[in-house]
Amino acid sequence: MASATHTKERQLQRDVARTVESTLPGVEVLALELTGKERFCVYVDHPQGVDHALCVRVTDVLKPYLAEYSVEVSSPGFERPLRTKAHFEHAIGRSVRVKTETGRLRGAVLSAGERSVQIQNGADPADIPYDSIVRANLIDEGKPA
Repeated sequence: MASATHTKERQLQRDVARTVESTLPGVEVLALELTGKERFCVYVDHPQGVDHALCVRVTDVLKPYLAEYSVEVSSPGFERPLRTKAHFEHAIGRSVRVKTETGRLRGAVLSAGERSVQIQNGADPADIPYDSIVRANLIDEGKPA
């Protein structure tokens, strides 16, 4: 069962993604993380990359949230957030760190199915439903993507 914070974070991500992606074509909201009681960070990506000007444009779109939250907008960076099937499909063969409601694991992404991602962690691969993922990120191994 998802915690109240995790549920709030998911709802906020859906709302923010809908707002940003409909206002700024080409911008994808990769993840939203509550970083405090009244703070959140939005990770965005764009086919031409993410620069300061794009972060400012996203922040402007999110002005209505500033009454209730402190908002930070960031590029995905080397340890790119992973939340969806498409995100994990792009990470097949790469090392990831995954946090669920019940635990944490690290390993290589083997496959991205319709409802879950398969991660090689030790002898037996683990199937992790996307709905149970609280956080997941690529692990920066210092190699080009």
